[in-house]
Amino acid sequence: MRRQRKAKIIATLGPASSHPDMLEKIVKSGVDVFRLNFSHGEHAEHQERFEAIRAVEEKLGRPIGALMDLQGPKIRVGTFADEKIELTAGDTFKFDMDKDKPGDKNRVSLPHPEVFAALKPGANLLLDDGKLRMRVEKCDDKSAECTVITGGPLSNRKGVNLPDVMLPMSPLTEKDRIDLDYGLEMGVDFVALSFVQRPEDVAEARKIIQGRAAIVSKLEKPQAIEHLDEIVELSDIIMVARGDLGVECPPEDVPILQKRIIKACREAGKPVIVATQMLDSMVSNPTPTRAEASDVATAIYDGADAVMLSAESAVGKYPLETVSIMDRIMVRVEEDDLYYRLRDANRPDPEHNSPDAISAAARQVAGTIGAKAVVTYTTSGSTSLRAARERPEVPILGLTPKIQTARRMTLCWGVHAVFTRDATNFAEMVGIACEVAQREEFAKVGDSLVITAGVPFGTPGATNILRIAWVG
Repeated sequence: MRRQRKAKIIATLGPASSHPDMLEKIVKSGVDVFRLNFSHGEHAEHQERFEAIRAVEEKLGRPIGALMDLQGPKIRVGTFADEKIELTAGDTFKFDMDKDKPGDKNRVSLPHPEVFAALKPGANLLLDDGKLRMRVEKCDDKSAECTVITGGPLSNRKGVNLPDVMLPMSPLTEKDRIDLDYGLEMGVDFVALSFVQRPEDVAEARKIIQGRAAIVSKLEKPQAIEHLDEIVELSDIIMVARGDLGVECPPEDVPILQKRIIKACREAGKPVIVATQMLDSMVSNPTPTRAEASDVATAIYDGADAVMLSAESAVGKYPLETVSIMDRIMVRVEEDDLYYRLRDANRPDPEHNSPDAISAAARQVAGTIGAKAVVTYTTSGSTSLRAARERPEVPILGLTPKIQTARRMTLCWGVHAVFTRDATNFAEMVGIACEVAQREEFAKVGDSLVITAGVPFGTPGATNILRIAWVG
């Protein structure tokens, strides 16, 4: 089950991929983490899928991550008397709070008081994934009068995006809080927060989660980019969620924002995921477009830790083929000389602390002596994260006595996570490292390993030892 690449694959579970046989096949083909999308499905469905993940994990003897993705606040219009209207550029259209009165060609309800509290004249409203655009002319705390800029059909309960507005609302709705309690009790490894706008949104979730899962902040609103560094600092992982980001930002800005977000995460040593429509045509076709293949490749060249499949693996006709081609694209990119040059050119300088100094030295020593792997011995995962920040040429063998940590390392670039027995002293740790490296086919007798760890054992973030060992 050793991967031939360093970046990781996340696949969304759904009807197309939830059968245990298919789960096992797509794990063998390349999936490292499964996403449970709580925007759809009942709790019982997610529980069944989660248990299937754990069953495959046990059968294959390889840690598999489980990521729950919270729906977040969805802003939608109400309903229309005739279910749908047609809007023309130049029309005047009104939104109000009267949710009991069906909409018509002149108005519709928008039952979200927080929207009216934040709107100002000149603000843009995007409806139905950006297909329609309106500009606010007049507004108060219960209504907004708009001019239609881009017309088209508008039907019941279509979504509304507000790219110019910082909404005074938590990213955690009442539904999200119920889902979150359920997911944490179930035992998910990662929690993805939708529509993060401010550092305070992440802090609010952290108080609830209390370390029971790693926090993935989804950046899909322009306001989040204004607080990028603070959000990255407070998050465990960042997701470039290009779906809503592509609605609220001009299309030409999205590739630039993707690179900017990845760079910020690389400098902070935080894993970053690129998501949405990566191989979207494979929902209904057995092969991707050349543009999609280039999109996946670009994310890997840029330095992403992971790429994600959504509808392609959840409801598509070809989930296995989709995972397989994504894996092939990633392997091919990581074999390219340009990838190595870009990786080395974009390596951030080590921070002025002993963990970074040790991790930088481990990469250099491994390259100098031709070691087969950098072995990190970690309880919290921080030692492996620091090693991954250095982007060594050799694999990182992440050993941990905590299964929760092993699962969280499944999203970390270059890390082959192994749940192993605890070590009571340094000599025993070296013995375990050599034993696991042989068993997992990273090294054979006579090969060298570079081992990093923190002493005393069990102290999070205390990477302070580097050791060269030979497999005997």
